[in-house]
Amino acid sequence: MNDFWNNILRYPRFFISSVSGLILVILTPFINLVKTPQSRIILLFFIIFLFFTLFFILKNMLAI
Repeated sequence: MNDFWNNILRYPRFFISSVSGLILVILTPFINLVKTPQSRIILLFFIIFLFFTLFFILKNMLAI
């Protein structure tokens, strides 16, 4: 019975380590992209464009 609860307690730790590994794998290309100044400017403009687009879409959807 003790082995059962040990296995149950391992699942949350496995989930947290899996999610943190997934986040690292997803963010690594963006971290490498920010290393050069030209790429940093392009990424900054892209993020600003993304926020403005999201803002205008939500503004029109909610009729504010």
